[in-house]
Amino acid sequence: MLAAIDAGSNTLRLLVGRVNNGKVLPKFYLRRISRLAGDFTQKEGLSLEAKERTLFAFQELAKTCLQAEVKQVRVVGTAAFRQAVNGEHFACEVRQFTQLPLEIISGKVEAEYMVSGVLSVLEPMPPHALIVDIGGGSTEFVLCSGQKVLWSRSIPLGVVRLTEEYTSPLMRQSVIAEALTALNVELYSVCKSVGLVLDDLHLVATAGTVTTLAALDMRMTEYDWRQVNNYSIPLSHLRHWQTILTPLSLSEREKLPGMEVGRGDLIMPGLEIILFQMHQMSTDYLTVSDFGILEGLLLSLHNNHQ
Repeated sequence: MLAAIDAGSNTLRLLVGRVNNGKVLPKFYLRRISRLAGDFTQKEGLSLEAKERTLFAFQELAKTCLQAEVKQVRVVGTAAFRQAVNGEHFACEVRQFTQLPLEIISGKVEAEYMVSGVLSVLEPMPPHALIVDIGGGSTEFVLCSGQKVLWSRSIPLGVVRLTEEYTSPLMRQSVIAEALTALNVELYSVCKSVGLVLDDLHLVATAGTVTTLAALDMRMTEYDWRQVNNYSIPLSHLRHWQTILTPLSLSEREKLPGMEVGRGDLIMPGLEIILFQMHQMSTDYLTVSDFGILEGLLLSLHNNHQ
């Protein structure tokens, strides 16, 4: 049995499963919202309260791996660890108190694992795709032709940081627009150099924002990753959800079927990132992947020990 843990800026996620013929076969999945990037500052880095919450969650996941008799586990820390001045120090604490082999990975490596996981489940495989992974501390963009990665970027647009740093929706949307406009200038140039245009690209997204939007759109009372994988959300539905969610309080949002508790505030900046990118690409629908970095990590473990 293999396991992978993704320590993101908002959520710690554990996947236990096997790999057979290049396909991930999940046995069980556990997630804990610890909001590691909560109250983050450039000077101090990760806050004491956020570290305490996250270490507690790590200890729970480590215990779960022991109980499941996991033979091999890969554990990665992403944007919050990378960006914090005390990120490496906290990683050492996690390793000391949990014995988990936590490693801090770059945005480039994070994107590679994410793409591997997403592509393993897409049916059919699009000829050309832009894959977007919206995290708590950063968002990864990867341009693929089939299974070949042509270009990738990690930018510091994360839903936790956007939520905490910009209380004004208009200011937040302005920051998103500025960052994504610059990104798409580069993306346009890359596409032109390989004979593509933005209209050729199939937009695929993964991580909590889009899987929650898919669950909302299906009115899920119990989350089912099988239904979420390859689910297509029309642009009109996403605009509908923006209209519905905007005036609601956090508690009202989190009472909606499909909305995860703890994501009521984070859903808005994530949705704004997706809508702006769809506008830039002139695309009318979004394909959702529940699979991502966790499945990519499991695939890498399997491939390295065959």
